[in-house]
Amino acid sequence: MNRYSWRTFILEAVMVLVGVLFFLPVYILVNLALKRPDDPSSPLAPVTDLTFQNFSDAWNQANLGQALLTSAFVTVFSVLVIVAISALAAYPLARVTKGWSKWLFFLFMLGLLLPFQLALIPLYTTIRDLGLLGNPVSLVLYYAGLQVPFSVFLYTGFIRAVPLDYEEAAAIDGAGPMRSFFSVIFPLVRPITGTVIILNVLHVWNDFLTPLLYLSGSNQQTVPVALFSFVSQYVSQWNLVFAGLVITIAPILIAYFAMQKTIIKGFASGLKG
Repeated sequence: MNRYSWRTFILEAVMVLVGVLFFLPVYILVNLALKRPDDPSSPLAPVTDLTFQNFSDAWNQANLGQALLTSAFVTVFSVLVIVAISALAAYPLARVTKGWSKWLFFLFMLGLLLPFQLALIPLYTTIRDLGLLGNPVSLVLYYAGLQVPFSVFLYTGFIRAVPLDYEEAAAIDGAGPMRSFFSVIFPLVRPITGTVIILNVLHVWNDFLTPLLYLSGSNQQTVPVALFSFVSQYVSQWNLVFAGLVITIAPILIAYFAMQKTIIKGFASGLKG
């Protein structure tokens, strides 16, 4: 067994310090959410006269119930479309060795290089002409187009690491390419599917600009836009903002901790492949 040395002590001290630094924003978030609006103390000062009224006011004034439903609808259907398209597109890109497969993969990768800001105005015009402004479906279409290239990149690298033996065995049993994909490959790429899901959920759930642009003027706002109603030029209700943030990040944190092992396994497997 290795002895406990001063190097080990320094390493542990650094890890504790990093943990404290990561915990500090969470502490400030919860601390301010529990403080009264007229509390003049520092955000770092522990709350002495806590109140839960901020959560009730944030829920009612920002209509967070409707905002959570809208965000959940957009997030769930966007991620479903992204996973379905990306997995199906990555399978032939990973298995076909012809020249068109390589060039098509590079074409997908162009979506990672081009900044999405270049397409904001053309996409807005297209959504307007389709009559989808103010409709959450417009966000599903937008996120699907935006996130598919990155998801295809992840799926392709992972599928290439899967041995061909599984598909050859399925072919001997009479399975075609689609049957092999759904019955053999897709269950094997479950770790990267979890990674794709959580990364896209975080992006879609936390996005502010796109819902502000496409849902402006409607009563269907996502969570970030709803919380923005507490911030104005002259008055900012920070206690309600932080209370609302505590409410709205809870579903994402629960999903992340539930899928934490899958996410780490997906990243590790993808890097190994």
